[in-house]
Amino acid sequence: MRIAVTGSIATDHLMAFPGRFGDQLIPDQLARVSLSFLVDGLEVRRGGVAAGIAFGLGRPGPTPLLVGAVGNDFADYGTWPKEHGVDTGGVLVPTEHQTARFLCITDRDANQIAASYTGAMREARDIGLRRTGALPAPRHDLVLICPDDPAAMVRHTAQCREPGLPFVADPSQQLARLETDEVRALVHGAHWVFTNEYEAALLLEHSGWKHSETLERVGAWVTTLGGAGVRIERAGEPPLTVPAVPDVPVVDPTGIGAAFRAGFLAGAGRGLSIVSAARLGCVLAARALGTVGPADLPDRSGGSARHGEGRVRRGRGGAARPRTGRPHMTRPCPGSRREPPAGRPARAAAVIRRPGAGGPTAGGGR
Repeated sequence: MRIAVTGSIATDHLMAFPGRFGDQLIPDQLARVSLSFLVDGLEVRRGGVAAGIAFGLGRPGPTPLLVGAVGNDFADYGTWPKEHGVDTGGVLVPTEHQTARFLCITDRDANQIAASYTGAMREARDIGLRRTGALPAPRHDLVLICPDDPAAMVRHTAQCREPGLPFVADPSQQLARLETDEVRALVHGAHWVFTNEYEAALLLEHSGWKHSETLERVGAWVTTLGGAGVRIERAGEPPLTVPAVPDVPVVDPTGIGAAFRAGFLAGAGRGLSIVSAARLGCVLAARALGTVGPADLPDRSGGSARHGEGRVRRGRGGAARPRTGRPHMTRPCPGSRREPPAGRPARAAAVIRRPGAGGPTAGGGR
């Protein structure tokens, strides 16, 4: 299955705080917070949601297409995805800004405080999928729409919807700033939708749709649950839960969401069922949790993550030989060729859970 991955490409600055954030907060002074954390370590590495997912998909093949905008400081970064099987032909390099930055501090309980600098990412709205080679549809079987400049996310979704090219909605952190019409445009007709629990609540709040109404508009909704695994929901069917990999040592939780998505999409591209694809996603998320830096899948000659795929197959009790082609679905995705309807204006009530609640995850939470 040929996949185009659109979204953020960034440089990550990751720091480790040996204490607990909660111990530094004074309850009656939360309206006047002024804190500085003395950290023990700093890791500077290549990041971004789209880049991380493309990296995970690159080694097993076929070559994923990375689509995004970077700055004039991208030269050193740009050789890395190419060396790992990623096509960077869809990367725009404007000269006015530097590549996006992600700064994150992680405490001893894997809670995180982060800040993002948009930088060149704001130029992603100028990228047309036809120019990158993602369109016309026969060139790729699926387009993953990751967190990006909001206008770029909406534009790329519309460009997929028009020819009926299957797309996956992964709005993630951008849900907090997207308007109702934008959320609906991104989600309606999606082949799959990826969220964690917190983002799922935001999706319902910002779209104004009920849970059942959302399921009627997508092929499947995949929600990562931290240590509880992954929930898969489809309209008219009981939800399915895939457990997380147990007893994983926590080294760095950054990037486990991207790792889960890479594993899931690689499994789907090989013809695995949606449940088995989620199992493979959980295996790769566990590897990412136990390492510093992005986790990758097996290369074309075998590679290290054959171990991961083997665990998925044993969990199924044996699997058929992987197939290639369009992603597996039990029924057509609703509304893939139509613009989203107006829907209901009222916002649905949603229970918001604190990000990171329940501790570190090997199930793909982000």
